[in-house]
Amino acid sequence: MLADFPANFTDTAAKRLLSIAASGARCGVYTLIHWDRRLPLPQDFIPDELKKSSVSVAFQGANLLIDARQRPGVDLSLETPPVPEIATELIQRIGRFSRDSSRVEVPFEQVAPQESEIWSEETSSELTVPVGRTGATKLQYVAIGKGTRQHGLIAGKTGSGKSTLFHVMITNLALWCSPEQVEFYLVDFKKGVEFKCYASKRLPHARVVAIESDREFGLSVLQRVDDELRRRGELFRQLGVQDVAGYKRAGGTEAIPRTLLLIDEFQEFFVEDDKIGQTASLLLDRLVRQGRAFGIHVLLGSQTLGGAYTVARTTLGQMVIRIALQCNEADAYLIMDENNPAPRLLSRPGEGIYNDMAGALEGNSPFQVVWLPEEVRDSYLTKIRTRADGLEKAYPGPIVFEGNIPADIRENRLLSELLNAYSMKQAAVGRVWLGAPNSIKGPTEADFRPQSGNNLLIVGQNDEATLSLFCVALVSLAAQYPPGTAQFILCDATPPATPASDYLAKVVEAIPHSITLARPGDLPEILKRLASEAAKRADQPDPEASAPVFLLIHGLQRFSRLRYEEDFGFSGNAEAEVSPGAVLNDLVCERTRLGFHVIASCDTYNNVNRFLSRKALSEFEMRVLFQMSANDSASLIDSPKAGMLGLHRALFFNAQEGYLETFRPYALPDPQWVEEAGRNLRRLLLPEPAGSKEIS
Repeated sequence: MLADFPANFTDTAAKRLLSIAASGARCGVYTLIHWDRRLPLPQDFIPDELKKSSVSVAFQGANLLIDARQRPGVDLSLETPPVPEIATELIQRIGRFSRDSSRVEVPFEQVAPQESEIWSEETSSELTVPVGRTGATKLQYVAIGKGTRQHGLIAGKTGSGKSTLFHVMITNLALWCSPEQVEFYLVDFKKGVEFKCYASKRLPHARVVAIESDREFGLSVLQRVDDELRRRGELFRQLGVQDVAGYKRAGGTEAIPRTLLLIDEFQEFFVEDDKIGQTASLLLDRLVRQGRAFGIHVLLGSQTLGGAYTVARTTLGQMVIRIALQCNEADAYLIMDENNPAPRLLSRPGEGIYNDMAGALEGNSPFQVVWLPEEVRDSYLTKIRTRADGLEKAYPGPIVFEGNIPADIRENRLLSELLNAYSMKQAAVGRVWLGAPNSIKGPTEADFRPQSGNNLLIVGQNDEATLSLFCVALVSLAAQYPPGTAQFILCDATPPATPASDYLAKVVEAIPHSITLARPGDLPEILKRLASEAAKRADQPDPEASAPVFLLIHGLQRFSRLRYEEDFGFSGNAEAEVSPGAVLNDLVCERTRLGFHVIASCDTYNNVNRFLSRKALSEFEMRVLFQMSANDSASLIDSPKAGMLGLHRALFFNAQEGYLETFRPYALPDPQWVEEAGRNLRRLLLPEPAGSKEIS
């Protein structure tokens, strides 16, 4: 529709208008032009050429002219224009509906299997999955596992449909193939929750699901897949075979599914030139070069392949499957061959080019990704989980890492097993669980042995996480020591009737063990008693056999009497009063080997120096650090890493074992969990029925 033609029309624009008017109707393009004859025409423009392809309507006085001729009996009555309010609303509605005018939606049902076809695919020779439609009648397949088609690269800018493509591939593979045929390792570095549905629905095919992943956890996923590669290599060597199909033909009894490692925004590995980035580059290169023979395949996704942060070009060169969605011209040439600019012409979400010839122009296959709404995807995932639960074989679901939330104590399997055990047994080594690690391993823990240095210092201004650590520590230790086999003393100086004080009181009340809850005024008497007991143990022939004593100090900076002063100490005069600070210093420095362990929290490094002697600080060989300045971090653990910690992160430093670990501290356990833990502990203390046996 053109108004006031030929206003602002250039010669070129006028020529293009003539072309549209002449041939547009065959393509469904029609013109409606208002011609203002008062305006000059563009140079070389011939009005008759436009009139040939149009029906011309004009007025000559009161007479109506159609194609310059009067038509007797034909009258034209024009509608009055709408009021401005209606016109504005109409234009706005047209604008809203036109937003998705270029959107093409192909239903997921066109590529999903029928009920009888679910888990019917066999992947020994090749892994294929339909992801969209190419042309009018054909489906576009992603085919992995034959020849050089082993690994894939996917690129598409924000809103191009890359996430939808990932979901279609994962969901459809999980429908067509059983967990014995394909397994997933899913890593998402985006600030989002794209893969969370596979964790919440416990997709039986998924081994690991990382949501808003850390680089450390992403690296541990690579290491886990690399370990699987080595394990399969050993299995294949034992049978003298070279690939998955050969292993199955040779009578291999263990299921060897095709392994798909999917990493979205993989370049996050390489944003820093450090050990993590270097190790990730080496592992990715090894998986890409050697994974082919062992059924391990890598799919990397990114919004852009430009910039300095990327995997080695030699590694990318091994990934011959290229899927390009909407992207800019620079990325079009990066994901495809330098002579293949086709991706820059993609214009709508979900429109893509599949190429399994390393980006060569002749390998292009344009296609449209099928549309998979969230509710449809979730219904299929529920169906898959239900099918897996109905089988005799157990499919436990994936290891889940959610980097955007604190860890959940309910997911600590080791503590759950202790609380739900048939009976309580004394632990040889007391363990306190701190949180979920940023790697694929068991929960982060601090072990307390009767040897020098086995004390724990928590430093930082994260009050809620610190309170959670003390709660979990009390429950953890109570589950490992029957009453009478250990002493627990909790020193708390938080103001009475505050949420933190009330919470700790409820935790102490829920635990059936005898726990001394001390306020600042109780310290002299309590520490005097501990000093006396320490002196007695020192004279015993086997002091290590004594029951351990755990002294927990919540907020060391609030206990002014515990401040160590160089002028005070143990005197030769037996009647001389010993300061509580000196007793604490002696317990930390000299009595840990006798079974005395101190777990203390402090808000800042400056207060740590004010309250602890240099010798006492060195005896806290286990340390938890929350976010702090790089200088304070370096002073505490010889590394500035705590200065770079983000939300829901902490560091655990173990000087004795010589390692530094990033972990997610537990969220503050809710009252229901505390009450449930208390009930389980009380149950464990009941006498066992006669003739009962523990079932392992």
